[in-house]
Amino acid sequence: MTEDEIIARVGALHPGAVIDVAGEDCSFELYVISEDFAGKNTLERQRPILALFNEELASGKLHALSVKARTPAEQSAQSGLVQIRL
Repeated sequence: MTEDEIIARVGALHPGAVIDVAGEDCSFELYVISEDFAGKNTLERQRPILALFNEELASGKLHALSVKARTPAEQSAQSGLVQIRL
């Protein structure tokens, strides 16, 4: 699975989101920033995204996918920096 494939799937679920992926082979860390997450808890944010990759996770094609899903306000409040591909 490639970073572009991951971004395309998540982008279809969250149009307009800022999405970035780090990792390689079958282990990735995914950052998604979207207003869609406002008012939702962590599980409500992550479940729909992880469901996009159920087949790959079940088959072992994808071993690990860490999801960090934040609103733009939450991202601005973070003290750490995240590199976002535009």
